[in-house]
Amino acid sequence: MIYGAGVDVGSTQTKAVIVDEARRIVARALIDTGANVTRAGENAFVRACELSGLPREAVGYVVGTGYGRYKVTFGDAQITEITCHARGAHSLFPATRTVIDMGGQDTKAIKVGPDGSVLDFSMNDKCAAGTGRFLSAAADVTGVGLDEIGPLSLQATAPVRLTSVCTVFVESDIMSYLAQRKTIEDILGGVHKAIATRTMSLIRRVGVEEEVTFTGGVSRNIGMVRGLEAVIGCPINVSPDGHYMGALGAALFALERAEAAAEKAATQSESGAAKPGRVSLRPPTAQATAGTGATQAGAGVATARVPAPLERA
Repeated sequence: MIYGAGVDVGSTQTKAVIVDEARRIVARALIDTGANVTRAGENAFVRACELSGLPREAVGYVVGTGYGRYKVTFGDAQITEITCHARGAHSLFPATRTVIDMGGQDTKAIKVGPDGSVLDFSMNDKCAAGTGRFLSAAADVTGVGLDEIGPLSLQATAPVRLTSVCTVFVESDIMSYLAQRKTIEDILGGVHKAIATRTMSLIRRVGVEEEVTFTGGVSRNIGMVRGLEAVIGCPINVSPDGHYMGALGAALFALERAEAAAEKAATQSESGAAKPGRVSLRPPTAQATAGTGATQAGAGVATARVPAPLERA
């Protein structure tokens, strides 16, 4: 059995996914990124191996992705999170043509081709406005748990209008509405509506085409899902593995490369083994004998590189 792994090092959390030859997820791991990005990637991968019951050497190829992908030093390759999210979304929802990836520090709108390739994208990587960090700030000010703000926002009867979606100024906006005795539900309803509206401006740059798939950590927020559906005007796909979508895409790329390496190794092995086994009824000439010897000496078997074991943090 051949396995591939993807490690998505995000700004706030790091995800790792291992898939088998059937493209099934055999393990997934999620940890906080923290200050040491390299260690976060290693720990997430080790955790995924433990959960799958596989030794590290059983994983034939590892692809790093996310903003910290180049810190996945034990990996075999690095692929951008845009490409990986598109691939992951397409694998779960083959009809996906638009991907919205909302993470802790940025939001991306990705236009996807029929084969899961990236045709175009737009992102707000210069500012955390309208991202998971914005929602986290709103949760802190209102004193509501981050997992509760989504359901509460759906109970809004008169969502407030925020003057800005800037993460820096959201606190003063919310404090002002609290002073006016606005309900928590209406404030959170306004927060989610403001983020959805801002995200729509990103989507328009690449064009909205159904089906739309929502990925990233914020996809677990039901209030954000409903807010996006309202501004887009159509249902959106959300997977329970939406948080792992980048790591899943990376793992699928890794699996393909591991399979290609194994196939190449098998072909070279068969080619090297077939030549000495041939039997000829004619006496060999001196030239033929020399050629056969050179062929035998040059025969080799290529093997896929497996990352060397690392000490666990």
